[in-house]
Amino acid sequence: MFVWVFHRVSGVLLIFLLAMQLSTGVFQGSRSGSQLVATSAELHKHAALNCLLAFLVIFHALYGVRTILLDLGARREKLLFWVCTILGVLVYAAFLMLFFAFAKA
Repeated sequence: MFVWVFHRVSGVLLIFLLAMQLSTGVFQGSRSGSQLVATSAELHKHAALNCLLAFLVIFHALYGVRTILLDLGARREKLLFWVCTILGVLVYAAFLMLFFAFAKA
């Protein structure tokens, strides 16, 4: 039940976050001196939003693969949940280490 709810909520959040990233990315190359443009450009580089976006993409994708495997006839639902969750935590931890290593540079 958790995976079902998480997958639906993360899908909706991903739509909004990706739309925001795309729309604020337009302002990166702007030469306008407007405060709105400057704020939008800074929002595009906001670390917490980028980390949330990566978290949602990783777990949404892994739980989607889990759902596909269950639809194809896999019988070990709890095992698939834990494998996807542990794999997601490891991938997200690696992302955070790389993100903050390169963000400081």
